[in-house]
Amino acid sequence: MKKYYQIMKNTWDEMVTYRLNFSMWRFRNVLQLLTMYFLWYSVIPSNKSIFGYSHSLILTYILGTSILSSVVLSSRSYDIGDVINKGELSNFLLKPINFFYYLFAKDIGDKAMNIVFSFGELFLLFILLRPPFLIQTNPFYLVAFLIAICIAVILFFFFNLLLGFIGFWSPETWAPRFIFTILISFFAGGLFPLDILPAPIFALFKVIPLTYLLYFPLKIYLGQVQFVEIITGLIISTLWIFGMYKIIEAVWLKGLKVYTAQGM
Repeated sequence: MKKYYQIMKNTWDEMVTYRLNFSMWRFRNVLQLLTMYFLWYSVIPSNKSIFGYSHSLILTYILGTSILSSVVLSSRSYDIGDVINKGELSNFLLKPINFFYYLFAKDIGDKAMNIVFSFGELFLLFILLRPPFLIQTNPFYLVAFLIAICIAVILFFFFNLLLGFIGFWSPETWAPRFIFTILISFFAGGLFPLDILPAPIFALFKVIPLTYLLYFPLKIYLGQVQFVEIITGLIISTLWIFGMYKIIEAVWLKGLKVYTAQGM
């Protein structure tokens, strides 16, 4: 357990080593947050609602995506394909360290860094702009919200693994990951609440696992999901975890059969 804690700590240290890159990365996140905030602030008048969302609810949703993205969508396992292509995977296969635990530990270190700075940035935003923000106090919704976040973290980690496993068969892993990064903001509900879409399209979105990365946890926090819907959503997202685990297991075993460590 200590070695994985050290991996998390090393990930934190690695991220702050290149301070200019780190500062520009945080600046980009703040700029994106402010853009989305002022966009929805201007769309919905303070005394009216649109698509079933009041002024405070939609702004809570948008600000919530900033925090939740830092927890769920942050990752340091994006270089799995390079590890495979360079032959560095052999180091993990030969040494007494679990490759998947190693990647997950790096992810946790990255998420911890993101959470700290995201809360700091949002704190400054609250001081300067004083946006209306819903504070959820219902214990049931808060517990269900935390459970949904844990499921979302695992789901996104599995997505990263599958994208990285492309490296077993192709040296080009950046393009699929780039496309996935673009699509995930839309399909996960990072740009707007998915339930403002037409009912048939939204019904389809509720089945795919990307919905449970951002939209579903945030809807729970807002208290806009009934008890039955929460339980159903948690069951469906959990089933997706088991299903993706089986897919990952099968792809991993097939990938190892063609792995040649050409970069060694």
